[in-house]
Amino acid sequence: MTDPYKTLGVSRDATDEDIKRAYRALARKYHPDKYRDSDLADVANEKMKEINAAYDEIQRQRAGGSTSGGNSYSSTGSGGYGTSGTYAQIRVLINRGAILEAARLLAAVPVADRNAEWHFLQGCIQLRRGWTFDAQQSFDTACSLDPANAEYAQMRDQLRQRTQGFGRPYATASGSSCSGCDLCTGLLCADCCCECMGGDLIGCC
Repeated sequence: MTDPYKTLGVSRDATDEDIKRAYRALARKYHPDKYRDSDLADVANEKMKEINAAYDEIQRQRAGGSTSGGNSYSSTGSGGYGTSGTYAQIRVLINRGAILEAARLLAAVPVADRNAEWHFLQGCIQLRRGWTFDAQQSFDTACSLDPANAEYAQMRDQLRQRTQGFGRPYATASGSSCSGCDLCTGLLCADCCCECMGGDLIGCC
């Protein structure tokens, strides 16, 4: 791996705040959402992975060799967006069915900090709302940002499998009609979300 400090453009004696500031600036510049319909999408994707890996490596080194789990900010403590921070709180809210509150917290995360975990949780919220097409896109983005994450891949693949049998495009947030199929799709997708979060909405599935 190349020098992570060089990748972020900071010196080895930079403060934690300087490193975080540099990471956020680069994340804003290369975030895949900005290049989704561009010929530079693949380049931005690879650059974002490199930036995330560099930030994670610096955090690992400064924590005394402990691993960070592969997600940026996962080792920043209770004030960050890792497993013990806002993202963990959002997971709890989704499990409780407090979707509006979960969506509000997720939307408050700065764009520069919206990593693979952010897109995964966005997909989970969209599933609960029955927006399966949007959820599929969010899970695809999460997997592209963190292709080694088994949880993200499982959710993406389960959603594809459970919606293939309906013989029509996924429902979207802009759709205005509602049918029995929409309700069934929503229930199946909510169950899919629950299973990946550790629960089970529909016992037979």
